[in-house]
Amino acid sequence: MRRRGYDIDSPRGGGKSKLADDAGVHRAGVSRLLQRQSMPDLETMRRLAAVLDVPLRDMLIRSGRLTEEDLPLSGNQRSDGGAADYRMSPEEAARRMEVPVELQELFVRVVRQFLPEGGGGG
Repeated sequence: MRRRGYDIDSPRGGGKSKLADDAGVHRAGVSRLLQRQSMPDLETMRRLAAVLDVPLRDMLIRSGRLTEEDLPLSGNQRSDGGAADYRMSPEEAARRMEVPVELQELFVRVVRQFLPEGGGGG
């Protein structure tokens, strides 16, 4: 949070409130997380992770509520968070992003325009 510019140390710094506002969550959720009083609900954690640009998995582990064993990495990820020579296809990206079925073909065509030659993934 500090690395993202949120002053969470001083009571009047406003960092907790700004983070809560940026994430669209209640300030109490941020405070509970920081004080380790209770774990905010999953949607709050998702929003905070997005604002802080931290994978949700890391947020859940750093909160101390889950362990790496509770959330093992899938086979195509390295422990440093990067992909190990894995490229998702535009079709898979459309499915994972829940692009409506009727728009998936258009999505795939547009995405392919930005991929290097032969960069269909897979």
